[in-house]
Amino acid sequence: MIKITFPDGAVREYQEGITALDIAKSISEGLARKVLAASVNGQVWDATRPIYHDSSLKLLTWDDADGKSTFWHSSAHLMAEAVESLFPGTKFWVGPPTEKGFYYDMDLGGRQITEDDLRTLEKKMNELAKQNNIYLRKAVPKKEAVEYFTAKGDEYKLDLLNGLNDGDITFYTQGNFTDLCRGPHIPNTGFIKAIKLTSIAGAYWKNDANNKQLTRIYGVTFPNQKELDEYLQMLEEAKKRDHRKLGKELGIFTMDDDVGPGLPLWLPNGTIIIEELERLAKETEQAAGYKRVVTPHIAKESMYLTSGHLPYYQDSMYPPMELEGQKYYLKAMNCPHHHKIFAAEPRSYKDLPLRLAEYGTCYRYEQSGELFGLMRVRCLHMNDAHIYCTREQFAEEFRAVNDMYIKYFKIFGIDKYVMRLSLHEPSKLGQKYINEPVLWKETEEMVRQVLKESNIPYVEVPDEGAFYGPKIDVQIWSTIGREFTLATNQVDFAQGRRFKLEFIKNDNTFDTPLIIHRAPLGTHERFIGFLLEHYAGKFPLWLAPLQVKILPISDKFLDYANSILQSLKNADIRAEVDDRNEKIGKKIRDTELMKVPYMLVVGEKEMNDQKVAVRRQGKGDLGVRSVEEFIGEARVEIRERRGD
Repeated sequence: MIKITFPDGAVREYQEGITALDIAKSISEGLARKVLAASVNGQVWDATRPIYHDSSLKLLTWDDADGKSTFWHSSAHLMAEAVESLFPGTKFWVGPPTEKGFYYDMDLGGRQITEDDLRTLEKKMNELAKQNNIYLRKAVPKKEAVEYFTAKGDEYKLDLLNGLNDGDITFYTQGNFTDLCRGPHIPNTGFIKAIKLTSIAGAYWKNDANNKQLTRIYGVTFPNQKELDEYLQMLEEAKKRDHRKLGKELGIFTMDDDVGPGLPLWLPNGTIIIEELERLAKETEQAAGYKRVVTPHIAKESMYLTSGHLPYYQDSMYPPMELEGQKYYLKAMNCPHHHKIFAAEPRSYKDLPLRLAEYGTCYRYEQSGELFGLMRVRCLHMNDAHIYCTREQFAEEFRAVNDMYIKYFKIFGIDKYVMRLSLHEPSKLGQKYINEPVLWKETEEMVRQVLKESNIPYVEVPDEGAFYGPKIDVQIWSTIGREFTLATNQVDFAQGRRFKLEFIKNDNTFDTPLIIHRAPLGTHERFIGFLLEHYAGKFPLWLAPLQVKILPISDKFLDYANSILQSLKNADIRAEVDDRNEKIGKKIRDTELMKVPYMLVVGEKEMNDQKVAVRRQGKGDLGVRSVEEFIGEARVEIRERRGD
């Protein structure tokens, strides 16, 4: 008999070799029908894989991120089976799940896939799914695996096998399709009820432009048609809200080939948004006791060797510059510079916590295929800060950072969010993670306790911590339900030692501070990209690049319109006059399209009464106000940073 420990702490005994699916059936048939996979001792397994030892177990359903991931990975195999049946001789590279669906890279032997082919493949996938074929896992010796793919003439799978050893190789088969795969997979294809192949793209083999270009087919699947329909509706709405489209239409940012990929140029309207976000951050951080600093954009190699970022993150850093016999790197992160500022003068326990903040510019060499508008860039402006504190101060400081997140969520109308507590993997200490097992456990528990006491929704994710400590990644959802990674809040128990950071305790001995890395607003780039979608370009008054447009009915009222403009400018309200020789209806429509929050229409009556007719974006006519009355109301709305 083996003991199975469930998430609630309950322990039950079962026969050796029982599967997670059988355990689910022993609880209820209804539960078993929902189980897609299982977390066994923190690793995601097939629900049909036998368990032979005492284990912790979590049954994974569609409601779990790992359940969805397994579902979509299995859907990629189902798509590959459909492709192979319709286009014999196709060779497959990799087919992973994504944040929302899956893709598979394949060599179609020169065939070009069309939209009509996608619809044909969908039909075939539905047909295969209804066969309820089981996903069968089989451990295969390397020699046998090599012989299998050699016989098929599949150089792609043979290349994958080069990096694998005996004992690490498994095949998965469903229906007539067999693939080299580590898994896991759902129990059978019958779980896949709704299918949509969304797009076709090119992808170089191994992301190397010197290699052959493969065909990449993207898709998404769901356990029922209703969820697929809702997802497709969300996609249509997302197209309208695409930050790249809105960014161009509203004059927020541009990209230029001569500047380089992933290096956005902020236009005047985008720069206004940046300045307003910085103003919010500076006000908030000043009230919370932060001190502002400024650091250079480059640094010597020796500093990044001390921090440990070389070689951990070297692939994401720009190549070094050779100057006077020294190597210099463009700054990829602000933390080492801030550590040097901490070390620049003696510190006492009375100085702690010390909170150093900077909107620092960083440069990261993201792969070309991963660049995406403002969401993945190579130049980023980060709402960064580092808090140096004692162990006794840690919980309060970490909680205060989380409270800052909550404040920002309320300002921007972010109702759905979750904190991802990223933990280390003990087997990778000394490789992926600093080799401090006791400190890892201690700091992970400290963070976990703060999250519990604060009643903040969170999930734990194994093997995703920073190399120097556990971290929280903040996941947020836009108003149309799209998920974004906003920012991070990290614990660092290693950098203080590496930089020999010390403070004098009250007993005159020395100690090393704990360090909290935090960036509640993330980067300008990603956050403004999120806000463009979240607001559909209709920014709240305080954040809108142009807050008021004055619309004179004819040229006769231009002088009055310009006098209003001056009053608005004197009140620090961003405004313009539409002095075009156009009808008022067109001026209103054009201003609506530019998503300006307020329009002030002025004609003879308004001029004679020294008033304005007020219109609000999306709400229409709000009536007549005096100029002073409108300015007073607008300034309150701006000062309070209201959401609408």
